[in-house]
Amino acid sequence: MTILTTIFILIVAVLHFYIMYFEMFAFTKPRALKTFNMTKEKAENGKELAANQGLYNGFMAAGLVWSVLYPDATIGLQIALFFLVCIVIAAIYGAITASKRILFAQGMPAIIALIFVIISL
Repeated sequence: MTILTTIFILIVAVLHFYIMYFEMFAFTKPRALKTFNMTKEKAENGKELAANQGLYNGFMAAGLVWSVLYPDATIGLQIALFFLVCIVIAAIYGAITASKRILFAQGMPAIIALIFVIISL
């Protein structure tokens, strides 16, 4: 696995750990309300769902970290491929159903990392 590939995979992992934090622990805070364009009441009503969604983002991030740490680089790239494709699919779905910003905020970094992974295979 090249250094650039590793860097891009880790950027996506850090982004998804941040999203996990935001959705699980800060969903009702002012910054999250502004980011998600929600009222405090709406955020309070949906915070359990957001926490569940955040947990999935954490799993995606953990899988990417696992791919980088895996001792066999070829298998690590395959692990990264799986998790990055999952993130891209989720970003496309999110763009269709929630906000087009999701495709750029979550999808584009994953697509760039995915390109590096495919080149490295």
